[in-house]
Amino acid sequence: MLSSVLNSEKAISVNIQIMRAFVQLRHIVIEHAELKREVNALRKQTEERFEIVFAVLDKLVSEDKGAGSKIGFIESK
Repeated sequence: MLSSVLNSEKAISVNIQIMRAFVQLRHIVIEHAELKREVNALRKQTEERFEIVFAVLDKLVSEDKGAGSKIGFIESK
């Protein structure tokens, strides 16, 4: 781009550096997308596992606790 307008060694060098920067930026974006997919996959796995744990905890909490006998000292009148 710049080297097509300015025909000098400096312009060519700057143009090459710009292209290298864009190539590096592209690699970073690709790596970031892969990392994001991996994190989402891990998040889905852990959410599924914790869903099971929370379902069991909800079941335990919702069970009727009044069916058992009272424990402790009962004062007679």
